Amino acid sequence: MERHIKTYGNFFHEFYGEQNQKVKAKIDFVIELIKHVERVPVKFLKHLEGTDGIYEIRVSTVFKQIRIFCFFDKGELIILTNCFIKKKRKTPTNELVLAKKLKKEYFLKKKNTN
Repeated sequence: MERHIKTYGNFFHEFYGEQNQKVKAKIDFVIELIKHVERVPVKFLKHLEGTDGIYEIRVSTVFKQIRIFCFFDKGELIILTNCFIKKKRKTPTNELVLAKKLKKEYFLKKKNTN
């Protein structure tokens, strides 16, 4: 099993670049796990109810709960969009709206280039 992971926009790269080495290592670990494990535990990848295919990658560190929004394209291709540090129980609406917008934009762009 090998999933491919790509990013859309600069949101992931900017967020990742701001993190310290330990947090980057944890993000890398979770992404590698998602790439190679056939059945990824909900602890690491969860579909967000009420969305059209938006998932959150969950990265837990001692001090931070990180969420990376993503969606699937062609089954084994995962597209990473925006990320944030979760500070409350509820996912911030503006982050979810952005993820939905980026997904729509991605597929529109893809459709127009084919």
